[in-house]
Formats: sequence, structure tokens, C-alpha cells
Amino acid sequence: MKAFALPSWLAKLRISSEAALIAGITLVVVILIVPLPGALLDAFLALNIVVSVLMLMVTLLLSRPLDFQSFPQLLLITTLFRLGLNVGTTRAILANGHEGPEAAGAVIATFGRYLMGGDILVGMIVFAILLLVNHVVVSKGAGRVAEVAARFHLDAMPGKQMAIDADLSAGTIDEAEAKNRRRELQEESGFHGAMDGAAKFVKGDATAGLVSTFINLLGGFAIGVGRHGMGFSDAVETYSILTVGDGLVGQIPALLVSIAAAIIVTKAAREEPADKLMARELAGWKPLAIAAGSSVLLGTMPGMPKLPFLLMALLLGAAAWYQRKASLVEPSSPVAAPAVPTEPAVSEALRMDLLRLELGYGLLSLASGDAPRLTEQIRGLRRTIAQEMGFVLPSVRIQDNLDLPPDTYVLRVKEIEAARGVLRPPMHLAIDPEGGMPDMAGEKTSEPAFGLPALWIEEKLRDEALMRGCTVVDCAGVLATHLTEVVRENMSELLSYSETQKLLDELPREQQKLVQELIPSQVSVGVLQRLLQALLSERVSIRDLSTILEGLQEAASANLRALPQMLGIVRMRLSRQLSEGARGPQGYVPIVMLSPEWEVAFTECLTGPAEDRQLAMEPARLQVFMQRMRDVLDAQAAQGEQAALLCSGALRPHLRAIVDRFRPSTSVLSQSEIHPRIRIRSLGSV
Repeated sequence: MKAFALPSWLAKLRISSEAALIAGITLVVVILIVPLPGALLDAFLALNIVVSVLMLMVTLLLSRPLDFQSFPQLLLITTLFRLGLNVGTTRAILANGHEGPEAAGAVIATFGRYLMGGDILVGMIVFAILLLVNHVVVSKGAGRVAEVAARFHLDAMPGKQMAIDADLSAGTIDEAEAKNRRRELQEESGFHGAMDGAAKFVKGDATAGLVSTFINLLGGFAIGVGRHGMGFSDAVETYSILTVGDGLVGQIPALLVSIAAAIIVTKAAREEPADKLMARELAGWKPLAIAAGSSVLLGTMPGMPKLPFLLMALLLGAAAWYQRKASLVEPSSPVAAPAVPTEPAVSEALRMDLLRLELGYGLLSLASGDAPRLTEQIRGLRRTIAQEMGFVLPSVRIQDNLDLPPDTYVLRVKEIEAARGVLRPPMHLAIDPEGGMPDMAGEKTSEPAFGLPALWIEEKLRDEALMRGCTVVDCAGVLATHLTEVVRENMSELLSYSETQKLLDELPREQQKLVQELIPSQVSVGVLQRLLQALLSERVSIRDLSTILEGLQEAASANLRALPQMLGIVRMRLSRQLSEGARGPQGYVPIVMLSPEWEVAFTECLTGPAEDRQLAMEPARLQVFMQRMRDVLDAQAAQGEQAALLCSGALRPHLRAIVDRFRPSTSVLSQSEIHPRIRIRSLGSV
């Protein structure tokens, strides 16, 4: 038997979701304006019923409300579609109702006759009850629940956002997970807000159904008797069937959609389908046994039909017995044995925090409470480091340490103490920009990051300190500043092998060809990591990773394998960035040049092969150079100039290591690292 295949032209036909949505809205407008024949009305009414059933089934099987994000829009569209059909059927009933119950289509006539059941009065009463149930109970209740849910979710948003930020700062989640949680939080808030608005449409639809019912009934009587000369009994019978049929065709889908809306707004936050949740929570053997006993008691009452109650008692009793048996078997199974506390895996003890902040118990309020300023500062620090230096700082783990004094904190890099300080919350730290001690009442101290003289002052003296020209920082700001300096000093140690590989993986697609040609055939990831660490140790940004890779490729083509040689080529490629970083506020690069005498002296002290030269200078002579260098730089700093040391490329790595001992913030540049278009100014020589 040959399989059925669609024609080629039909297989190629595709209707986009945008076109379907536009066509649906256009159809609603057409129904409102253009009179429709009975056959077309039947098709649209059938579509309305099927779509409402589909929406109800989807909501019943949802794991969480957010899985049906299009529900508010579907609710609005189906409501408008139903209102359009209501107008179309009302037009057909009033215009053609005198022709008989089939005047508005077979669907309306069938529904009307079925509910009437031969008794017009009973049918009208049942229909009125159905209208009231939809309007007063379901629609009104769903609207109220949606309103309360939207308000509660809006009020809870700040707390949930702070919880995400706290988890991110503590290292419990990474940046990607935090981004996903924030997106889900925004989607959840928007969904409940949309549901609050959409519930008003459901309530308005129910009200419109009531109004159209009275219009169809009273207007039909008047038109049938007054215009078409129908007898009163015939008019009552005909227009009652049409009105009730039209009301049922509109109200049954409206009731189904209202129930779907009520289910979706009352669903708990647990990610589990409603059928499984209710089956598990109602399946306890004790409630089943009590329900079975109650059914037996009701069945034995005088005048009560015994068969349905006894049958229900039999079913509930069997279910209770089965659940009881299952609950007795579970404790004897090996799985239900008392759990023995297990020791944490040895591998957990080997895990190391790259960055950790330990707080005394008196400082815990900085990282918790309603406004955790410290976590906000750390999040801003990670963003700043990523923008300035080109890699994402590892998460900072914050924990308490009861061994510390209450007002003390410790910053650790790879479990080793890198710095500590003392804070006095809720006091503020006042610092004189000129370097002196502020002339105010307060507790004298030193600023922990730079060692500047400072003063702890009360909150009420903050405005006075600002008027005196002092810089005033709260405790969270002081700690964040200290953390920033510690991170900058130890940045090279925080760039791990995995982070280096991650930087390569996140390069744009057009630069991946360069990575494939260079790594690992010419340069390994480990060599790239050491080179990037060397740049970070001198506070050189690695954000321009493509230029760094191009420099590495040039060094590999020249068969330069030693790290200092490759670093020299890369720094030449980064000359614009290095020169810009050393440029002062006046628009030029202030430099202090190495004198020819010291140039010769250092060159003569270089020993070893060309690819791995070492500096072997007498300690006394080296001390003399360091003192002269310090004097020259201090003199320029007193004049407001942050000068850079200029030397030859062969001596630059060795002089950098020397200067790093006493003034790590000073740039050491070679002649080839000064960009040709940058202005320089020589301030002296050493």
C-alpha cells in the first residue's frame, strides 16, 4: 500500500505565527462588521469551543504557570473572538430569527434544543444559573486571585533580586545562572501583571454575555411579534431556543477559559503538574479510610440510596487498604533505613576559594539585611574589572569568622591572607585629599587600602566633613576599595588555566580562525596564560585579546619561544594602549629616562643565554639605584606628575622587577612601546 504524501505545493506552504496572529485579529474585526451566513457561523463557533477546550487541557497539565507565558495574550484574543461571534450571532438572531431555530446556524439550534429538553421555563432557569456561575463565581474569583498574585509578586521582587545578588557574591551561583534567575523573575512578574489585566477581560466578557442574552430575548420577541407578525407562543419558543443556544455556545467556552485562568493563577509555585500533585496529596490512607467510613454511614441512613454510597465506600476502602499496605512495606526496605551521617568527600576539603572575604560578627550586617551595600559594591567591582582588565573576576566568597575580632575583616587570595582591616559601622571614614589628618572630632585611624591618615566620624558629622573638603566613605565603601586594591595587586594569580581557555572560547567567531592556527600548534594555552599573567601583573588590560594573539603569532613566526621575548613583541603591539595608560591629565606621557651610565651598568650585569638573560648586580649598587629612582619619582610626584621610566627593551623586564618592589604603580616602558603619535615630555633622568 502506497503511503499518503502531501502535494509538493502544499508541503512547501508555511504560515508564520505572525501572519496567523494578524489574520486572527483581522477576522475578529470582520466578524464585528460583516454579516456571516449560518454555515460560517457554525465553523467559527466550533473553533471557539475547540480552542477553549485546548487551553483548559494545557493549563491542567502545566508544571508551573510560567510555562504558558502566552496565556494572557491568548485570553485576550479568544475573548475578542468570542465577543465578535456574540455580535454576529445577535445580528443573525434579530434579523432572521422569524425563520425558525435554524436561522443562526445548526450549532446554536442544537445547543438550545438540548438545554430546553421540551420545557422552555426550566431551560431558561438553568441557563440563568449557568450565567451567574460564570459571572459571579469563576470570573470574579479568578480576577481577584490574579490581582492579589500580581501585587504579591511585585512586592516580593526586591527581596528576590537581593537574594540572587547575595548568592552571586557568595559564589553559590555564577554570572550566567544569576542572569537566568533575573530573567525568570522579570518574566514571572510580567506574567502575573498581564494575568491581572487579562482577568478584567474575562469578567467583562461574562457581563457582555448577560447583556446580549437580554437583548436577544427581548429584542427577538419585539421584532418577531411586531415586525414579522409571529404569534406570541411561537415567538417565545423560537427566540428562547435561539437565545439559550447562542448563550450556551458563548458561555460554555467562556466558562472553560475562565476555569483555565483560575487554575493558572491559583497554581502553587511548585514545579509539578497539578494532576500528580493532587494525586499524591489526596492519597493518604487515613483520609481515604475516614472518607470510606463516612460513605458507609451516609448509606445506612433511612431513605438514602444504599448502592451508590456503599459502592463509593468499597472503592475508597480498597484504596486506603492499598496505601496502608504500601506505607508498612516502606520502612522494612533497605532504602528506608535510618540515614547514617556521612562525612563530606575528601575532594571538598581540597577545594580552594580564589577570593574570600572573612568578616567578624560585628560586620555581618554589611553583607545582609534589607540593604546589603557590600554585595552591591562587589558586583560593581566585578563589572568594572571585566570592562577595564578584560576578564571576569572570580566570585568573592563572603563568610563569617568567629575567631576574628568583631570589627575586623580579612581578605584572602587562594586561602592566603592578603590584607586585613578594621571598620567601625555605622561610622564613616573621613579622608583629607591633601594627605593630612582632618581637623574634626573623631577616632584617628589609617585608611586600610592606601595607608592615608583618616578619621572615623559619626553620621551627624558627615555634612560638616564634606563642607571641609574631605572625602567621606561608609564602611562598605572602605571595604570595597580595599578589596579593589587587593584584586589589582593579585590579579595575575586569579587568571587560571580554565579562565584563559574560557577567554579563547568567548572570542568572536571571526577571530576563532586565528585561535585555531595559533593554539596549540604554535603556542600552548599554558604559555598564553603565563603571558597574560605577566601583563596583568603590570596592570595592563588584556581586553584586546585579538591583538595579543596577533603579537604571539608574530613572535612564533620569528621563532621566539622565551616568555620575555614574546612579551616584548606583544607589548609592542599594545603600544597605543600602553601609551594611553601612561598619559597624564595634561595630554602627554611624563617620562623619566634611564641615564646612559646606568644603561651600560645594567647591560654589563646581564648574564646567561640570549633567550633567558638574568640580572646579576651587586646588592649595594642595586640599592643605590633604587634610592635614586625613588628620589626622582617622589620629586615628580610632588609636582603632580606620575612619571613612567623609559629604558631599552632588553632591560625593561629587569627594571620592572626592581621598580615593582617599592613603587608597583609606576609604568616601565621601552622606546618601542611609545606610540609614534603620542606626545611625551621628559622630566629628568636617573
